[in-house]
Amino acid sequence: MTLRTPVTGGRTGWRGEISRVQWLVLAGTTLGWGLDGFAGSLYTLVLGPAMGELLPNSGIQAEPATIGFYGGLTVALFLIGWATGGILFGVLADYFGRTRVLSVGILTYAVFSALAAFADTWWQLGILRFIAGLGSGVEAPVGAALIAETWRNRFRARAGGIMMSGYAAGFFAAAAVYALLGSHGWRIMLALAGLPALLVWFIRRYVPEPPEIGAHMEARRERKRLGTSGSQDRFVLRRLIEPPLLRPMLVCTALATGALIAFWSVTTWYPQILRQITAGEQLPHAVADHRVAMAAMLFNAGGIIGYASWGFLADAIGRRKSFLLSFAVSAAAIAWTFPFDRGYAEFLIAMPFLGFGLFGALSGTFIYAPELFPPSVRATALAVCNSVGRYVTAMGPLAAAAIATSWFDGNLGLATASIAALGLIAAVGLAFAKETRGEPLPSDPTIEKSPS
Repeated sequence: MTLRTPVTGGRTGWRGEISRVQWLVLAGTTLGWGLDGFAGSLYTLVLGPAMGELLPNSGIQAEPATIGFYGGLTVALFLIGWATGGILFGVLADYFGRTRVLSVGILTYAVFSALAAFADTWWQLGILRFIAGLGSGVEAPVGAALIAETWRNRFRARAGGIMMSGYAAGFFAAAAVYALLGSHGWRIMLALAGLPALLVWFIRRYVPEPPEIGAHMEARRERKRLGTSGSQDRFVLRRLIEPPLLRPMLVCTALATGALIAFWSVTTWYPQILRQITAGEQLPHAVADHRVAMAAMLFNAGGIIGYASWGFLADAIGRRKSFLLSFAVSAAAIAWTFPFDRGYAEFLIAMPFLGFGLFGALSGTFIYAPELFPPSVRATALAVCNSVGRYVTAMGPLAAAAIATSWFDGNLGLATASIAALGLIAAVGLAFAKETRGEPLPSDPTIEKSPS
């Protein structure tokens, strides 16, 4: 069974092809992913000041090297939690439905993100960030699966890009809030990260479960009752590491891992690099905070365009060429910005290009991957592809701080560029990726097909 999008009310063109349910699903998933980005960006923006206060409470001297190391460790803990939670909630979403699992995940990351405002030591902050990461892992894979399963028409990729742009919009909103309220301290900023909890009511009230998923779960229960379970009822994680799903899993994992390594290396450390530039100019902390906020807004303005436009580009020139464009822009912007001693003005020029390329590549992974997997494993597949990337990426921020100290005399720019270069693994995945433009979503053989 699939969601149909009939023309109603005499509307023609794209307005007649898009139903109220599709708009509600797009609104709910975009808001959820946007508030996830809002909470995550607030943390990276206040990472330096938070470590500066919490490390002395933990008996550790707060200096650039220790702030970089322990700050990177808390980011690594968050990413490990995100990866673990993504797999956990992805599996649950394939067995128990999308909207219920999505709501539980959002509540988890909202509550524990806000509780981080009360941490007294760096390790308390790290534990709370890990738990928040468990919940944060749910939004992208389950939200992307919901979009793909609801938008069963020619606008599917574009809707996916708009949904993904919510994350960059959340980063942009966090930068604006930080510019306005950052002077009140990092604890106030982290308390605001609890706002996503308000979204759960909207999702439970207005976002329906796709009929396709309801039919799949009912069919599974019926086969179990009749004792006729077959290969399609094997545990979802096992199915993903066996043919015919193994090849697309490897391709999507390489694409996601490369995109995530580059993204998190850049987003974790460009605020601290800008603070170092400002300190070198002997300007006050307030100037550094303003510069970080301005750079973040430009970065995320480019990111919104990169995220939202990816689906349109993918429909126009194909999925593979769109990935290639995102990777090329990212690589050029990183190579121009970080290995050299750039000033504040040069960073401002580079930030929109960095955002366009890095966010665009992430958008592509969540638009492309649903087109390779049937609904019975779709949420888990999206979660595993990205979670493997996050496990690898978790070491990126920590490694950047470590090699900056060991190899580059504290130069975070060179360290960031070195770690981001590992993102070239995505190019390997792209070489083996098949083009899916114009193809219907895969279906499970046990689910009745109907024309979209």
